Amino acid sequence: MYKIQTLNKISPIGLDLFPRDRYEVAPEAANPDAIVLRSFAMHDMEIPASVKSVARAGAGVNNIPVDKCTDMGVVVFNTPGANANGVKELALAGLLMSSRSLVAGIAWAKSLAGKGEEVGKLVEKGKSNFAGPELSGKRLGVIGLGAIGVMVANDALGLGMEVMGYDPFISVDAAWRLSRNVKHAKSLESIVSECDYISLHVPLTDKTKGMFNKERFAIMKKGARLLNFARGALVNNDDLTSALADGTVGVYVTDFPDDALLKLDNVLPFPHLGASTPEAEDNCAVMAVNQTRDFLENGNIKNSVNYPDCELDFHTPTRIVIANKNIPNMIGQITGALAAEKVNISDMLNKHKGYLAYNIIDINGELLDETVNVIRRIEGVIMARVIRK
Repeated sequence: MYKIQTLNKISPIGLDLFPRDRYEVAPEAANPDAIVLRSFAMHDMEIPASVKSVARAGAGVNNIPVDKCTDMGVVVFNTPGANANGVKELALAGLLMSSRSLVAGIAWAKSLAGKGEEVGKLVEKGKSNFAGPELSGKRLGVIGLGAIGVMVANDALGLGMEVMGYDPFISVDAAWRLSRNVKHAKSLESIVSECDYISLHVPLTDKTKGMFNKERFAIMKKGARLLNFARGALVNNDDLTSALADGTVGVYVTDFPDDALLKLDNVLPFPHLGASTPEAEDNCAVMAVNQTRDFLENGNIKNSVNYPDCELDFHTPTRIVIANKNIPNMIGQITGALAAEKVNISDMLNKHKGYLAYNIIDINGELLDETVNVIRRIEGVIMARVIRK
């Protein structure tokens, strides 16, 4: 019986995929094998030694102590792309709202309440204050062509926009999904200097933090609209304030408001609504649960943020999965330990990600606990777990 601890309310459409005859699912599950969560802050939490995986029903993992989990041999999953459509729709709404002064216009129209028969004339007289350009024929730059960025780029073409995309690390899958009508930008600077609208869809890293700063604003096309539905810290807010004041940035649309942004003119702050749709919550939960089950039951890893993706069909009675530091002679020591006990290897797969490696080894026959303990004692081995069908 596997035990699953939920640290947030998780969509039942996802949780129902845990078979109740093999899984116990509860917020207070003791000594859990896995944790499934959304936004719960785990940094001050004592992670039980029994935990083998943590699955975030969402893309961001800032609320999870990934380094600590890695040192414990705990695989951390996220669910990239599961909420992509929800974020894409919000980004498209942001494009329209940044152009047509819709928010200010609606607020002004509602202020006319009580004017009676004068409302019609007042509307006609005041509507020119809220005029704005159409999207059709304008140039949109999409920075980051992952699941969300590709969808935004493709759908913007349908709105009649000319779309440029920039992503030096675009995956093969994303490239297949991207319309051939999206123009490839050779540099970030070309996007910034040439586009009327810029939409950010990159992860927050040490390299991308503050990527939109005074240097980038200095080459930006005057009056460009900047949309940020990725992470707030991608934009330096002090430099943004100056760019808004001098008209370099016409409108800033963000899903990550803070107190300083709320005080600025020409900022459209959304209350982090990107994934706040029932469909996105369901999709994220389903993906998180399926990844957790596949790892617990088969040892397969898909969409991990700390360990390499590693998947192998399970056809033998016994499987051992091993996480280790990516240093020389690890495979030799592991297979040597198995050979010394006359354990026959049917199939195996080794993958690495940075300084970490992960192994799936299928065994014909039984695997003694003492043999597994020998492997665990090999210097550099972080975790070893046996899975039996």
